[in-house]
Amino acid sequence: MSPTERQTEQADMPATSSSLLRTPLIELTDLSFAYPGLEPVLEGASMRLMPGERLSLVGPNGAGKSTLLKIIMGLLAPTGGTITAFGKPCVVEADFHDMRRRVGLVFQDADDQLFCPTVAEDVAFGPLNLGKSKHEALAIVDRVLTRLGLTHLRDRVTHKLSGGEKRLVTLATVLAMEPEVLILDEPTNALDPSNYARLIEILNGLDQAILLVSHDPDFRAEIAPRGYRLAGRALTRF
Repeated sequence: MSPTERQTEQADMPATSSSLLRTPLIELTDLSFAYPGLEPVLEGASMRLMPGERLSLVGPNGAGKSTLLKIIMGLLAPTGGTITAFGKPCVVEADFHDMRRRVGLVFQDADDQLFCPTVAEDVAFGPLNLGKSKHEALAIVDRVLTRLGLTHLRDRVTHKLSGGEKRLVTLATVLAMEPEVLILDEPTNALDPSNYARLIEILNGLDQAILLVSHDPDFRAEIAPRGYRLAGRALTRF
């Protein structure tokens, strides 16, 4: 389903369903942040991601996009403003711990996210940490890999995969956690044309809301043509 078709479907939902869509999944209000001894990166930055919405976060190198993602995930603390996830304020680590169960982050470098000997073990890692039994985790592995068309990689040694294969497996490890939101940080890095097209096909078949950081305008147009521009320390909707 294309981004436009998804928005049309949401508009046609009955009132009882559409009312649930009015609560943002993630909302940032007047965020400020500065690294110690340096000029502020963010000042009064605000944004919201609604259920089913797909947004791009764009801006020049050094604007603070990666910093903003770290703040959303609770890896950096803002110096001002508020973060709300699924209708609840995120202030202390326990708040972010609960939020991270519902928000999946696909890292810019796949090697930072893959550390088990085989693909199956990497995909099973998250479900096992959520308390799933080994049997349940392996069932999730098979279901996710089948859905993504990656069953041929199931028993491969992870570090021997190509860059594009690692990128798709990284997405599988995140989807195995069944997140409600996907945050994608430069997901087209290291992709050949075949895996690039496959990634677009996979993402357009998902139901999750997406926050995308990508320098690739063609990819953004396929996945999340609307979003926010980060410049001058603030976020502007486009």
